[in-house]
Amino acid sequence: MLTDTFGRIHNYLRISLTDNCNLRCFYCMPEEEYSFTPNDKLMQVDEIEQLARLFVDQGISKIRLTGGEPLVRKDAANIIACLSKLPVELHITTNGIRINDMLSQIVDAKFKSINISLDTLQPGRFFQITRRDYFDRVRANIDLLLEHGIHTKINMVVMKGVNDDEILDFVAWTAMKPIEIRFIEFMPFSGNKWTSNQVYTQADILATIKRSYPIEPITAGPHDTAKAFSIVGHAGRIAIISTMTAPFCAGCNRIRLTADGKLKNCLFSSSETDLLKALRTGEEVLPLIRATISAKAKELGGQLTTDFEHIDTDFLKNRSMITIGG
Repeated sequence: MLTDTFGRIHNYLRISLTDNCNLRCFYCMPEEEYSFTPNDKLMQVDEIEQLARLFVDQGISKIRLTGGEPLVRKDAANIIACLSKLPVELHITTNGIRINDMLSQIVDAKFKSINISLDTLQPGRFFQITRRDYFDRVRANIDLLLEHGIHTKINMVVMKGVNDDEILDFVAWTAMKPIEIRFIEFMPFSGNKWTSNQVYTQADILATIKRSYPIEPITAGPHDTAKAFSIVGHAGRIAIISTMTAPFCAGCNRIRLTADGKLKNCLFSSSETDLLKALRTGEEVLPLIRATISAKAKELGGQLTTDFEHIDTDFLKNRSMITIGG
């Protein structure tokens, strides 16, 4: 088992397949002219499979594919097919644009759940946030997943003055659809121009919802990042990921492998370990994994605090979200 110095067992691996994306969301990929990682610097299919098997041998039981947009990789279908054969729960986070193109592979892989990143239900605002015109396609593909009985979650990053006025619209969506809407507090990363006054907190979100809906908390599991709530009579449910105001580091079981093969023991860690270089040069990889897990900070990568109003992003040492993997 992969255990850190605080006794946390890590059995959940998030693998980024690429830093490429067919959207340009300002909080994830700040610059339009972004230099994507060259293909030869990315983990290849066999390397992803080899590293994944090594992690599974060490107790990983859940793998989530992320990006960038994981489904824009030309060999995404091959990667999914390989990983679906491992004895793990397989999940994916995607912007939903290529769901219809890859539906057969998605169905065959038997994903435990699929998370769709969608920050607005307004086509015009979708274009403003993503700088691309794919709203209708994303909405149609969400319906497509639901039609095929695939457990679907919607990730909405709530940003004050940008989309916080749509919270109740997202909640209303759960009335007839068996989806989970996950409201996420806006987090700071390199280049995303984060400021504390943009954070719409868990308390803000709950206050907004409770003014219109009676909600009941759902008992959380020991490793849940989202605090879930049910609404009487609704087919779906809501949840809140409160990274900035009420982090869940004590039960953290997650580690991240970037598309270029770097292992991060926390989303906010300043350091990373190059597993891909070690793999390609024949160096023993497992000791590097164990050392990285052992070095994990108690909370928030050792860089942030819950006093988010006084975070100075100029002193943060991290990647942009798109290069870490969402």
